[in-house]
Amino acid sequence: MTPPFAIATSPSVIANEVKQSMSAQLHGLPRCARSDETKPVVAASSTAMTTASPAIATSPSVIATSPSVIATSPSVIANEVKQSMSAQLHGLPRSTHSAQRRANPGATEHTRGAALLSAMLTVALVATLAAASLWQQWRSVEVESAERLRVQSLWVLIGAQDWARLILREDGRNGGADHLAEPWAVPLAEARLSTFLAADKGAAMDSETLTQTFLSGQITDLHARLNVRNLIEGGKVSLLGWQAFEKLFEKLQLPLAELNLLTENLRFALDTSAENGSTKFAPLMPRRASQLGWLGLSNATLAVLSPYITLLPEATKVNLNTADAMVLYASIPTLDLAQAQRLVSVRQLSHFRTVADAASALGLTVSQMGASDVSSSYFEVHGRLRQDQTVVEQVSVVQRNGSEVKTLWRDAGPQWQPGKPLK
Repeated sequence: MTPPFAIATSPSVIANEVKQSMSAQLHGLPRCARSDETKPVVAASSTAMTTASPAIATSPSVIATSPSVIATSPSVIANEVKQSMSAQLHGLPRSTHSAQRRANPGATEHTRGAALLSAMLTVALVATLAAASLWQQWRSVEVESAERLRVQSLWVLIGAQDWARLILREDGRNGGADHLAEPWAVPLAEARLSTFLAADKGAAMDSETLTQTFLSGQITDLHARLNVRNLIEGGKVSLLGWQAFEKLFEKLQLPLAELNLLTENLRFALDTSAENGSTKFAPLMPRRASQLGWLGLSNATLAVLSPYITLLPEATKVNLNTADAMVLYASIPTLDLAQAQRLVSVRQLSHFRTVADAASALGLTVSQMGASDVSSSYFEVHGRLRQDQTVVEQVSVVQRNGSEVKTLWRDAGPQWQPGKPLK
């Protein structure tokens, strides 16, 4: 009868072993440590089974007829123990946990899909925020670089303007007539900035910034144009100045009504005397020719007139050595356009040293030459600096009085060209 007792004790031993293994794994202990602790319990169970042997012996038929039940008991008990421990881990009774799993077998797959989708959305959000932050950083760097380049370019152009003032001052010391064969009248073609620093032995001539930076400029005589201030003299309309502009308007086929409006508004803007009670209603006095629209000129008229007119702080005369044929035609009352073109051809051979030389070339007297001269006091300095795709321009007006040259105003950026009127 010993084998039945051994078989009968197998379920409890196996159950205890499984419980000990599961508990040991939960508490981080090796299975052998747990097995040593349960050996007395197993021994006690064997003693109890030995004591109960008479009862078991009286039922040999039950044991004999149920060998499969007894044989399969260890695996059944082990599965029950595992299910019980799994239910305890998830905080649910074993029966409830098993029932939910049987009732909804796809819940686990749905949970995994939702977790995967949440992870993908999180990654996309983090990537978007990182890209936006990187773009903002790149934009800040580009703006700062462009601003630094602009400021550096303006300082270089200011230095170029000082160079132009030096040229004009040296020309003023020499005296004599101003003409287009003098050094100041020669335009500076676009050249590398490094060529101007060749005299500096310590300069980094192989610097990429210097080799990729180009400077150009030109000095223009403003006495080569008709001055709008010549329209008003002593608070009244100047007949000689008005006639010069009238000839120019007629030749360019511009409306004389705008000339009359310009003259009247200019007189009104210049009249700042205390006797003028309408001073507060006067238009704002422009500072340069591009602002003459304030005095009534349309954009279309101003665009046509811009190569031939200027606006200076005082009345000036036209330089016979630098003005073009259209300005000479308008400034000399008795001159026609053909004579003006001939005068330009004559001065190309040799400039006029006096007004009398020009008058004799035309067969006129000095009194018939109008408001003409052969020297100049006002000049426009135009500078341009280019580095890669960045272009910075600067325009300034300087006044020369002997050897003294001072800047009247300076504008950064290209000279404004009026466009078509807005509709």
